[in-house]
Formats: sequence, structure tokens, C-alpha cells
Amino acid sequence: MTLDYDGIAAMLRGGAALVRENQDLLSRLDSVGGDGDHGATMTRAMGCLEAVITADTTRDIKSLLHAVGWAILGVDGGAVGPLLGGFFMAMAPAAQGKTTLDAAELATVFEAGLAGVLKQTKARPGDKTMVDALQPAVDALRSAADAAATVHDALERAADAAEQGAKSTEGLQARFGRAKNIKEQSIGSPDAGATSISLLFRGFSRSVG
Repeated sequence: MTLDYDGIAAMLRGGAALVRENQDLLSRLDSVGGDGDHGATMTRAMGCLEAVITADTTRDIKSLLHAVGWAILGVDGGAVGPLLGGFFMAMAPAAQGKTTLDAAELATVFEAGLAGVLKQTKARPGDKTMVDALQPAVDALRSAADAAATVHDALERAADAAEQGAKSTEGLQARFGRAKNIKEQSIGSPDAGATSISLLFRGFSRSVG
């Protein structure tokens, strides 16, 4: 099984839809140490993603990913724009010349996106950020692909890993963003950014048959 342009577009739409459905949850989590606008910011970002897919006429996976990233880069509100936008933009070159992506190729594309994020931030797993969900998700996607899993199964395992990573942030103290200012008080609530990533990957997996 491979994902063609339409499959990638459906995957992205599925992720966006699940994030939008959970706007209130994300804002509630963000209100613990931030200003409570993460849900609204992510919803705007997902609106940009969906608008790009609707308007895109290239039928090219690389161009689509680049356009999605560029659009999200312009979203105001914390680190969502530069990090999530940078994630998709960094994915794009890895899809150069590809009309379809199998599980291994999809893992390569996501690894490029992760590398792009890690260049933008000093945050690493354990710092209570989106990286706590993104790193394990991409690692799980690669491991599944290397084990000859289907695209759907690989994305499902990635979603499971992202979910576990997001849940793990509940016991962590924030070291980045506004939440770091409340120090130990940030312990006990999952990170909003990591939760967003887990929702995104769960939406990806659900939309791929």
C-alpha cells in the first residue's frame, strides 16, 4: 500500500479535523501555564492547512507539503507557526519527485520534518513540549516501516507512540514556553503542544485505510 497525492491530502485533512474537534481541550491544557490560546491557534493553523489543500492544483506531494508549511508559518500565536510550519516545510524536500509514498518513504519524509523542528528549537524529549510526542511518533513510524508494516499500521503505531508521549508530559516540569515560569506547578497536566501532535497523528492514522 502506498499514499498518492490524494492519500496525503486525506491524511492531512484527517489530522486537521481531529485537532479542530479538540480545540477546547487544547486551550484548557494551555491555560495551566500559558494564555489559553493554543486551541484557537491550532485551529487557525489547521484552517490554513485545509485552505491550501482546497486551493492546490499542483497534484505534487512536495509542493503540497511546502505550501502547507508556508501557510502555517504565518499563523500568529506562540511557537505553533514556526515549529509546525517548519515541520511541514522540512518534510517537503524529502518528497521530491515522489508521486506515491510507501511506509518507508513516509517515514523518511516525517524524519525530515522532525529534523526541521529540532533545528528550530532546543527542546528535546523530557522538556514538556511537542517534541515529547513528535520524536516517539516518528521513531515508531520508522520502526514499523522497517518491520514491513503497512502505511496504515505504521501510522497507527506512530499515533500510539505520540499519545503515550503526550501523556508522559503530565509528570514533567515545563522547560520552555510560558509554562516554564510556573515551574513545579506545570507538573500534573499534559502539555498542550504534545497533545496537539498526538491528535494530529491519530487523525492521520484514522484517515488512511
